[in-house]
Amino acid sequence: MAIAAGIDCSAQFTKIVVCDTDTGAVLRENRAPHPGVPAGSAPTEIDPQAWLHSLGAAAEGGLLEGISAIGVSAQQQGLIGLDAGGVLVRPAILRNDPRPATAALALVDEFGGAVAWAQATGAVPPVSSTVAKLRWLAENEPAAAKRIAEVLLPHDWLVWQLLGQAARRTTDRGDASGTGYWSSVEERWRPDLAALALGHELHQFPQVLGPAEAAGQSPEGLLISAGTGTTMATALGLDLGPGDVMISLGSNGTLHAVHTEALQDPAVATYADATGRFLAQVVTLNAARVLRAAALMLGTDLQGLSELALRSTPGSYGLVLLPFLEGERTPSLPHAAGTLSGLRVDSMKPEHFARAAVEGMLCGLADAVDVLRGAGIPVHRVFLTGLASRLAAVQAAAPGIFGVPVVVPAQAEYAAIGAARQAAWALAG
Repeated sequence: MAIAAGIDCSAQFTKIVVCDTDTGAVLRENRAPHPGVPAGSAPTEIDPQAWLHSLGAAAEGGLLEGISAIGVSAQQQGLIGLDAGGVLVRPAILRNDPRPATAALALVDEFGGAVAWAQATGAVPPVSSTVAKLRWLAENEPAAAKRIAEVLLPHDWLVWQLLGQAARRTTDRGDASGTGYWSSVEERWRPDLAALALGHELHQFPQVLGPAEAAGQSPEGLLISAGTGTTMATALGLDLGPGDVMISLGSNGTLHAVHTEALQDPAVATYADATGRFLAQVVTLNAARVLRAAALMLGTDLQGLSELALRSTPGSYGLVLLPFLEGERTPSLPHAAGTLSGLRVDSMKPEHFARAAVEGMLCGLADAVDVLRGAGIPVHRVFLTGLASRLAAVQAAAPGIFGVPVVVPAQAEYAAIGAARQAAWALAG
């Protein structure tokens, strides 16, 4: 029996799973927080060395004993700038940094608009993109920006460390596709877009490895696979295929559909995945925040909201909540507000409002699924993830609203499992 480990580095934790490469069974697992990151926070910057400290802590007690290969996943769209000597220029800027919002809008305009970006790379760069962070640096920290000779993503940096800081830098197509300067359409780097953002050309770009390629061997002789971004690793860990849509119910709703070809549609972002296919992405602004706001209004919590909703019936006695509580991204209605309609004496009860909140959230997500269908992407099955997916009322209402089978996977570290699966794939050749 061969054993592979998967590492997932999130905003707060490093998580490790150790798996049997034949059966996929999880043999051991552990996690450790990044030092200096308060519980429940979402940092915008970090010293990457913190990831190595949490990795070491998670691996204590012989967790990695007997392994043959390691795969790494990490949060996408970060920025780790290195100078010409490979020295870190400044702390890593992370995915959820809101500061590049204006920079992202400016880059879209300068390159000719959303359609031009979609045709060039497959996606219009959002505020979280690496390319927007490069522009923000150029405008706000010009001395640091001028020193940047190459850029690594968090998973690239971790792989580089595991390889003993080898001369060759690597990445994979999935994580590269979130930078904004790697084209999912042409499957290549776009140095011109990086230079447009940064103000000068980068000296080098990481080599983009194929899904089953190894990045190299660690000094201890362990095979290190290409690695990928957390979303791509999660899709691999869940074994998603064409026709599957993964919906993450965070405050926002993030939909990823496995597809066999890159799109050039500004309404649907196309990223590469970890298998050689693509992930088409659509985002709504209103998902679990709708349920939290409704629960607060009713003086309860998410579980209490679910219990109330189950006391109502489909259709909520005619009560309809249009859940654009924070504007909306899909459809593009940035200044919209929510609307509650169908008020009658017999519908003005807590259980019907609770049910309307659940149905309103799911109908908003169903509209986003229809955007995917409209782009020519088949939808045969929906996977629901996130805390809100565990609510009984959500699970009861979702199949009828989406019109396809709905799967709520058992709780597990799917990104780390996907990373381990990639490592096993590379180990098998």
